[in-house]
Amino acid sequence: MRLPVPLVLSAILSTAFASAPSVAQVAAAETAPNAADDIRDLAPMVVKGVQPGPGLWKVSRDGHVMWVLGLVAPLPRDMEWRSTEVEQAIAASGAVLQAPMWSVHSDVGVLKGLTLVPAALRARRNPDGAELRDLLPAGLHRRWQLQKDRYLGWELGIERWRPMFAAEKLERKAMERLRLDGKVIGPVIEAATTGAGLEQTPVEIKTTLEAPRELLKQFNRAEIDDVACLSRTVSRLENDVPMLAARANAWAIGDIEALRRLPHDSLRWSCLSELLESDLGRTLGYAGMEARMRDTWLAAAQEALAEHPVSFAMLPMGQVLAEDGYLAALERRGFEVTAPGANEDGSTADATTQPVGAAEEPQAHGRSE
Repeated sequence: MRLPVPLVLSAILSTAFASAPSVAQVAAAETAPNAADDIRDLAPMVVKGVQPGPGLWKVSRDGHVMWVLGLVAPLPRDMEWRSTEVEQAIAASGAVLQAPMWSVHSDVGVLKGLTLVPAALRARRNPDGAELRDLLPAGLHRRWQLQKDRYLGWELGIERWRPMFAAEKLERKAMERLRLDGKVIGPVIEAATTGAGLEQTPVEIKTTLEAPRELLKQFNRAEIDDVACLSRTVSRLENDVPMLAARANAWAIGDIEALRRLPHDSLRWSCLSELLESDLGRTLGYAGMEARMRDTWLAAAQEALAEHPVSFAMLPMGQVLAEDGYLAALERRGFEVTAPGANEDGSTADATTQPVGAAEEPQAHGRSE
């Protein structure tokens, strides 16, 4: 699920610092490398230059078509997306659905937001001044130190952060160093949508923090297994960096079969789930968020398909490809789903490619007013 930040508390931090509502996933014995050259030696190869990206999935019924783009993150920083197909689809569409998301808002003003800064900073830190070495099992702390030295260097203050916040920063900085932090998709979709005279349609569950200061206090007292989040983050950097690069490369070059073979689990979502399903999350009404977002997107997609001859949507690639994913759910509801390069019967032999913005008659599928 699309989450600009991995944790609900980041919404409070953003409110405090930016004064505006914000949206909300083996013990090491070697010597930790510190130099930038060592990072480059360890980094997997990622594609560069102009790349086509994946094709679009087609969802259709009763002559109406929705083109669906599967999203992958992270993507290569140094690639340029040849996005003509997507731009044509959006130009012919009457609606552009964003990927499903959960957003957190707070109505505090500028002055009140500034007063939350000290409390927000305290929420990021471990209670009672504890450091990560006091909270993590010895083996996990050694592994954390190795990855921290590799990607964060001599950043000592983070040792006093709660594990979930430390994990988020470690992952973000690692992707930057590995050049897997490309902002490839968003600017293209925004420009194409604006060029078509449309606005993107959010598909989100909105929640409002009525008393952010009290929530910060509750968070400091809450029992949340954020050590598990840090453990998963460390394991991903130890074991899954080649997979992340392979997945990013597969998206860039449009290799759908490779994307089918690779996992699409979301580390940030799994970490966020620790908070959502905690006692605090359940008290706030955040439990079951994944199922609620699924239902919200399916309802929005069916409405767009009913109202517009052509529409466009974005989904995490895992939900596009999974046998129990969102597109599979639409198929079970009577819609026809066709993968990129496939005939209507699902086969790929002798497949022909139509102009993406068109169904049977291109002129019949312009944007509905």
